Amino acid sequence: MSENKNILQDLHGRNHAYLRISLIERCNLRCSYCMPEEGVQLSPKSHLMTYEEIYDIAKTFVKHGVTKIRLTGGEPLIRKDIPVILEKLATLPVELSITSNAVIIDKFIDVLKAHGVNKINLSLDSLDREKFKHITRRDQFDIVYKNLFLLVKEGFNVKVNVVLMKGFNENEIIDFINLTKNMPISVRFIEFMPFDGNKWDLGKMVSYAEVMAYVNASFSKENIQRLQDAPNDTSKNYKISGYKGSFAVISSVTNPFCDSCNRLRLTANGQLKNCLFSSTESDLLTTLREGKSIEPIIQKAVQAKFKVRGGMDTLKKLQEPKLHNNNRSMITIGG
Repeated sequence: MSENKNILQDLHGRNHAYLRISLIERCNLRCSYCMPEEGVQLSPKSHLMTYEEIYDIAKTFVKHGVTKIRLTGGEPLIRKDIPVILEKLATLPVELSITSNAVIIDKFIDVLKAHGVNKINLSLDSLDREKFKHITRRDQFDIVYKNLFLLVKEGFNVKVNVVLMKGFNENEIIDFINLTKNMPISVRFIEFMPFDGNKWDLGKMVSYAEVMAYVNASFSKENIQRLQDAPNDTSKNYKISGYKGSFAVISSVTNPFCDSCNRLRLTANGQLKNCLFSSTESDLLTTLREGKSIEPIIQKAVQAKFKVRGGMDTLKKLQEPKLHNNNRSMITIGG
């Protein structure tokens, strides 16, 4: 192993300052692109990180340069000790944010505010109640839509994540963009990505180019503004002139943003994934429970990171099922 003291720098010179922590594998929705129809094998409770272990691991990452932590799931807010987790992590010098499906987020407004969580990524794949019910296998559209407006009213910085699937919701692209006319939100269209059990194929994907074709057909060229992307941004950002909010495309499949990737993922059962697409994992939790240092494992995992998409550096490789079927389902990785 390298003697490099910066354990969060990989062999391609990328520094990893952003840690996404999955708190739970369970969810109160059953989105088809995230969870296989038959469900997933959940880790036994004893295999999941306790709030103390989440804090200890996070503290190690922060010591080595992590400045942003995002909490994900499953649905992170269904974890019973979420207030304690937020309280502990809020003591670290990081920007703390959360990804939620917003089904029960109205009950946590005060808790989120109390611990400085201002940035919320809200998952919402259709503005049509029946389609929402179809994709999530649950009839919760009305509460999610109401909570979107509540979060904006309460002053949260809200991003709405929309996974696009051909023949299902690409005809709602303009409806979603029109949401940004009077709401200061960012709607982010995400290319459908392959994970175990989600029946992915390239034909179901709506590409960045196709999204922009819809935009260009609906708005005049002079009203479509290309915004400056933030450093390490995964999205290509735009807004319509005069609209309060903005929209973006996350093109992990057709235009991967791997060159500037600064993200690492920690699963709810304490496994470090160096890339969303990677099928390999590094067990931090067992080592932590043995009272040993997790730093050598972190460094080894970071240095093993491929330059592009877990080694799937072409669309041809991405379409090879055996290369991504060994990966987890999205529900057990964390959004």
